[in-house]
Amino acid sequence: MRSLSFLQRLVVLVVLGSFGASLWWQRDVTLSLVMVATQIGFLILAAFRIVLVIVSRQRSDAPVEDSHPLPVYTILAALHDEADIVPQLIRRLAAIDYPQDRLQGMLLIEAHDTPTLTAAESAPRPDWLEVVIVPPGDPMTKPRALNHDLRLSTGDLLTVYDAEDHPDPGQLREAAARFSDSPDSRLACLQAPLRISAPHETSRDSAFLHRQFAVEYASLFEVTLPGLARLGMPFPLGGTSNHFRIDVLRAAGGWDPFNVTEDADLGFRLWRQGWHLGIMTRPTHEVPPNALKDWLPQRTRWLKGFMQTWGVHTRTLSGLGFAGLVALTVTIGGTLASAGLHALAVSWLLATVMISLLAGLPPIPPAFAVSVMILGTAAAWLSGQIGARRAGVPYSANDMIMSPIYWSLMSLAFAHAVWRLVVEPFTWDKTPHRPDPVTFDVHCVHAGRQVV
Repeated sequence: MRSLSFLQRLVVLVVLGSFGASLWWQRDVTLSLVMVATQIGFLILAAFRIVLVIVSRQRSDAPVEDSHPLPVYTILAALHDEADIVPQLIRRLAAIDYPQDRLQGMLLIEAHDTPTLTAAESAPRPDWLEVVIVPPGDPMTKPRALNHDLRLSTGDLLTVYDAEDHPDPGQLREAAARFSDSPDSRLACLQAPLRISAPHETSRDSAFLHRQFAVEYASLFEVTLPGLARLGMPFPLGGTSNHFRIDVLRAAGGWDPFNVTEDADLGFRLWRQGWHLGIMTRPTHEVPPNALKDWLPQRTRWLKGFMQTWGVHTRTLSGLGFAGLVALTVTIGGTLASAGLHALAVSWLLATVMISLLAGLPPIPPAFAVSVMILGTAAAWLSGQIGARRAGVPYSANDMIMSPIYWSLMSLAFAHAVWRLVVEPFTWDKTPHRPDPVTFDVHCVHAGRQVV
């Protein structure tokens, strides 16, 4: 999305104009109504989150075995400034349990990225995995590289992995079996769960971010997405380990090269074209950003991409339907609203209590507002606890108490994302990666065989 449509501009102008006029005539009433409407919105969001927790407990997606001839599978991995981690990725891709004569793999490397290209070409690779140079072009983003090699793909099915990924070796077989055996002829994509492991504990702040990040992923991939899938609703795809029918992907136009969360956009675009999404059980393991200096740019990119996705899919509601609109609002809209307002809400609550104490008054903030905050926090904790148990990641009482600090950091990333959307809308903030210990590979292979 390069700009707002005429209708979007009109809506923005009408809303801002009405809000400004209301403030001029009835400021107190207007602010009260806005606060109540916002609180009701978050109350509905919290209630829906609890519904997803309940629905997602119906674990009907047990691993299945392939019962038909296996299709040709294409694996794409877009790499940029990944010279240190390329050998590790190649080892992990080579360990995938799938007939080699039915595999096509491509490591996509930008033409100017000589270190990564040298590392990829010098590392031992299976015959089916080739190095492909992506020609210069704009924007320099992961989806542009993927689109370049979508034209070269010869498989029936296609999946995307990131440089730091460690996919379960049986993931391709499960996806192929699901596509083959699914009674839903409109099934276009399957999302594997992403699970965060943290083999590097380098500092106190890193450990805090690692644990919170792991629970955030667990809540999303073990609760929210399964719940939406079982309700027959669309969802934003993860940036990796999504498995596509390649003919459908081509017909949909591939990935949006200008969207920095191209996966979120593509999930809703497939839905609008009449296709359905599903989930898998065999996971892909990843490591989290190492510290705040790495976490903040990554989260900024995600929120900026969510803003782009929201803008694109609200230009017209045609094709979304009620289910699509609810899913878009809950996942994309809800994430943006929560990130933008959480720190403000916490600051408001603390300021209310402190001012009351300093004035010698009992600290009694508005009951309804506090009730909404409590319910929202409880719903997030419940989703995180259930997801963490399924993913096998720790989530202690201390982690729960500290989580509002993590959520408040989202507001910092949100403010940064708004600024970046204005000045650098298509710039891709690259997250640095480093090789994992050998013991991490062993742990992930073992963990990937568990059914939780």
